[in-house]
Amino acid sequence: MRVLRRFLSFAALPVLAACQPVLHPELPSGQAGYEAIALAPEAANPPAYLLQPGDKVNVQVYEEPELSANGAQIDASGDLHLPLIGRVEAAGRSQSELALDIERAYARDYLRKPQVNIAVVEAMPGSVAVEGEVKIPGVYDLKQGSTLLAALAKAQSPTKTAKLDQVLIFRTVNGQRMGARFNLTDIRSGLVPDPQVHDGDVIVVGFSAVKGVYEDVLRAAPLFNLFVLLDRNN
Repeated sequence: MRVLRRFLSFAALPVLAACQPVLHPELPSGQAGYEAIALAPEAANPPAYLLQPGDKVNVQVYEEPELSANGAQIDASGDLHLPLIGRVEAAGRSQSELALDIERAYARDYLRKPQVNIAVVEAMPGSVAVEGEVKIPGVYDLKQGSTLLAALAKAQSPTKTAKLDQVLIFRTVNGQRMGARFNLTDIRSGLVPDPQVHDGDVIVVGFSAVKGVYEDVLRAAPLFNLFVLLDRNN
């Protein structure tokens, strides 16, 4: 009976293909999808690395070793805490901008023409969440310039039951939650660009009911073969 049910499921593949719902059908696809989640150039490719909470930096104050700090960590509020001047806002600043802020703070009450150098010794990576029909869903570290294919590779790629024309990217753009649909087969074939992914993105890979039934049939194949052999012996 179980084999018969699987066989009937296999026969229903065309019906499933026709009636399978589309994941978030309102989301734009094709060129409109790229435009929907596009970031401003300065946000997508900032001209300089911007410090963020968790980064560790070396703060060198020229000829002032007591005021210098190695491996100082930017706290969860985005601040550094330094001798004499205390809290300095660091997150969202470039290294040169932070150095200038610290020079001004020391020059205000403590030093004459201070010279400060900032060097990042450990940067906190961004992250991307990968969900749906991938082998290992989860949240993964993200390097600047990473793409959709690279993010999916971290999740060990889509499963056999993934619907490759329903790969969604959700992103916050100018304070609004945006989403777009991409066709992974076209991206892999080089027909369309591999979109960049950014810190905080969520990727969702859709499920194909047709492929799911087909996989059930393949798993049942040994049972079909056994039935044929018994029939021949009779």
